[in-house]
Amino acid sequence: MLHRWFINNFSKTRYPITYFQMKGNKFEWTEECATSFDQLKNLLTNATDLKIMDPDKELLVCTHAFKEGIHGVLMQEG
Repeated sequence: MLHRWFINNFSKTRYPITYFQMKGNKFEWTEECATSFDQLKNLLTNATDLKIMDPDKELLVCTHAFKEGIHGVLMQEG
């Protein structure tokens, strides 16, 4: 779920797909779901903030703990 920090409107874009995870909702792949999936795939593969790390540079580990779990991010150069 860390992607939501890096991509604007991530939750709105993924809603047509995650809607089916809610109790009582029947799964049905619609054109809206397909469009949402394609948008998410494009956003995640082309995000300027999501890059491959350089092992020769210093790493900073940022973590966030909350009642459902813990998240972590490796950062380089801010």
